[in-house]
Amino acid sequence: MAACVASACRSTPQPAPPAPVSADTWAVVDGRDITRDNVEMAYRRTVDTSQALSDDEALTAKLSILDDLILQDILNAKARELKIELPESEIDTAFNEAKKNIPDEAFQQELKRRNLTPTEMRDGLRRELLSQKLLEREVVSKVGVTDQEVTDFFNANRAQFNLAEDAYHIAQIVVTPVREPQMANRTGDDAATPQAATTKIAMLTERLKAGTRFSELAMDYSEDPETAPRGGDLGFVPLSRLKQAPPALRDAVLNMKPGTVNVVSAGGAHTIVLVVAHETAGQRDLSTPGVRDRISETLKGRREQLLRAAYLTTVRSDATVVNHLARRLVESQGKVPGAASAPAPPAPK
Repeated sequence: MAACVASACRSTPQPAPPAPVSADTWAVVDGRDITRDNVEMAYRRTVDTSQALSDDEALTAKLSILDDLILQDILNAKARELKIELPESEIDTAFNEAKKNIPDEAFQQELKRRNLTPTEMRDGLRRELLSQKLLEREVVSKVGVTDQEVTDFFNANRAQFNLAEDAYHIAQIVVTPVREPQMANRTGDDAATPQAATTKIAMLTERLKAGTRFSELAMDYSEDPETAPRGGDLGFVPLSRLKQAPPALRDAVLNMKPGTVNVVSAGGAHTIVLVVAHETAGQRDLSTPGVRDRISETLKGRREQLLRAAYLTTVRSDATVVNHLARRLVESQGKVPGAASAPAPPAPK
């Protein structure tokens, strides 16, 4: 009997080795492939391809884009599971917004330069909008602030609402051309060269034009460790301080309407500046127009940031993800022949 048992153990078939993965499969998410072509298309959509990048810089950008696509794939699958629908009219609106104020001929030329078709642009927008719609349902809609919480915040921060002089409420997204000693944004993205910084700021500008929230981009990509975690918010900056700022930064804020966005560049570094509000001097209380709403938005923003981070961590940890591109880079010590410099596909006609 012992001999039979031993023989049976020896004859147990070994599990088959995993099937080889194509070099064009850059990641697998719950059995769904994200291919090199998927990443290349997203790269052409979000990066200014007229900028000359080294293979290492281009591959770094594509690795970051792949990470975004992995999360987007997880969110899109979750949206389908919850039967969240995205009407074509919403895609039409986003597509038209992306090309607003651009003559049709110039827009078509830009698509051709990027080797993209209108259909590919719409597909990218569809995935982004579906992810946003899921987060609005699962995160944003579940965030609330009570009147008591607003009152408590005001009483604890009353000094903030006593402005000795006129001030501008501004927010920023900072991109520098050097490696930062610490990175506090949610993606860990860091432009380390002047070329990478220029490419990154162009991508962020494109995403703002496409309707992505300023605070989200700041939390994901800003390289300022102080303001990135709070969506780039700098709070109220007194008029006297603004007048002492470098002329380009000063002119990007002073006399600008709320909602105005400008890019300030100097020494290879870039700052996207958003004018949130302009307030006159004086003491505010909860009856002052806008104060209660501003406190409520601040508290909602903090809570939404926390819930969003927790939700994204949860859905990603629940998924089975294999990032083959990252593994190949580690195994080859950062060298993947041809991974960054593939020939571009034919330009659309």
